[in-house]
Amino acid sequence: MSAPTIPAPRTGYQRSKAKGSSLELAAWLFMRLSGIILVVLIFGHLIVNLWMGDGVHRLNFGFVAGKLASPFWQIWDLTMLWLAMIHGTNGVRTIILDYAERPGTRLTLQMVLYAASAVVIVLGTLVIFTFEPCPTGADPSLLPSFCGA
Repeated sequence: MSAPTIPAPRTGYQRSKAKGSSLELAAWLFMRLSGIILVVLIFGHLIVNLWMGDGVHRLNFGFVAGKLASPFWQIWDLTMLWLAMIHGTNGVRTIILDYAERPGTRLTLQMVLYAASAVVIVLGTLVIFTFEPCPTGADPSLLPSFCGA
């Protein structure tokens, strides 16, 4: 029996075709792209809410109501919510795949993760689009100026 031969140091490396899932490649790319977009969205959110004007001292119901009355801020917050939740869910999914050894445990953890993420996304989306800035019976001094207080 002959020993295997070692190729010469300068011979070209022949790469084998990747056998990974295209879903994993898409998840990997999504994490990088969504991370970049989230940095912009989050810093924009922080600058507008905490740095401009009176900073944190102006944050109250009226400020939030005024922001959520604007379609621009609704879309901004919705994009931030969806991207953050899907980005985080994908990260936790990767951790589950790496550390959960039994298939049953892995499936259970993933189902709980997906259900929790779906609930947060649905409830967050509902809050953004059904928020009532002028509730009946609210303290008029806390309401935004557009409520006719």
